[in-house]
Amino acid sequence: MKKHILLFGIAAILFTSCKDKSATVENQTSKEETTSKPKIPKADGSPRILFIGNSHTEYFVSSPIIFGEICQANNQPMNIDQLVTMGVSIDEVYADHKKEADQNFEKTDKDGNYYDYVILQESTPVALAELDKYKENVKMILDKIRKNSPDVAVYIYEAMSPLPFTESEYKEYYDEVQKNAIEVVKTTKNAGLFRVGEAINDAYNGKNDYKFLVANKDNLRFGENTLHLLNDGAYLQGALLFATIFDKKPLMPKELTLSTGTGDNDEMKKQDVSKAISNPKALEEIAFSNR
Repeated sequence: MKKHILLFGIAAILFTSCKDKSATVENQTSKEETTSKPKIPKADGSPRILFIGNSHTEYFVSSPIIFGEICQANNQPMNIDQLVTMGVSIDEVYADHKKEADQNFEKTDKDGNYYDYVILQESTPVALAELDKYKENVKMILDKIRKNSPDVAVYIYEAMSPLPFTESEYKEYYDEVQKNAIEVVKTTKNAGLFRVGEAINDAYNGKNDYKFLVANKDNLRFGENTLHLLNDGAYLQGALLFATIFDKKPLMPKELTLSTGTGDNDEMKKQDVSKAISNPKALEEIAFSNR
C-alpha cells in the first residue's frame, strides 16, 4: 500500500488557533452538552451510509471497510458508499469526486431517503482553526445530499489532537477541535457527534486499563507529518461508530481487515483480532462509553 506524505502546514495553524491559551480553557464544553443524537430515518430495506473525508477515514486502515465488517458480524444490513481524498477538506473532497457524488445525490429510494446516515470528516487544519469554513463546508455538502435524502442522520467526525499524546500542548489542541466540532453539530440539522477524538483521548489516558505504548511505541496512531490511526485506533473507531449509530455494543468479528504495517509495501488484509489488536475488550468498553 503506497503511502504519501501529507503536508498540512499544521504547525502554523496550531500556533494561530491556540495563541490565546486562556480562551481554550474558558470555552471547554462538558460532555453533557453534546449528548444530542440525530433522528434516524426509517429505512425500507437495507439502510445506506456515506463516508466523506480524507486520510483519517482511510489510510493505514479503512473506516468504511471495518464498519461494514462489524455490521455483517451483527447481522445488520448496510450499504456503504465513500468519497475519500487524502489531505483535503470536505469541499475539495467533493470537487475531486464531483461526477460520482452528483450522480449519487440524484438517486432516490422508495422510503424517501437515498442516504440514511452520513459521516462528515473535515480536514484537521479546518476543524482546528477555520470554524466558519468548517460550517460552510458541512452546509454545502448537506444541501446537496438532502435533495434526495432530506431526513439523513448526520454524524460530525470529532477530530483528534494532531499532536502526539506526549507533547505538552496535546490537550490544548484536543480541546479546540472538540469545541469546534460541537459548534458545527449545534448549527447542523439532525446532527450528532461521532466522538473519535474523545475515545482516542480516553485510550491515551488509560481508561479501562488500556495501555497505548507497546515496546515504547504509540499503538493508536503513527505518522511523520500527520498521525493516522493504526489497528488499535481503527478497532476503537469501528466499535465506536456502530455503538454511536445503533446505541448498543457490537459483537466484534474475530477477523477484521487491518493493516500489516506502516511501510510502502504494507497493505490491508483480514487478520486475527486477538493477534492484531493489543486489548480488544478495553477498546470496546472505551468505544461504548463514548457513543
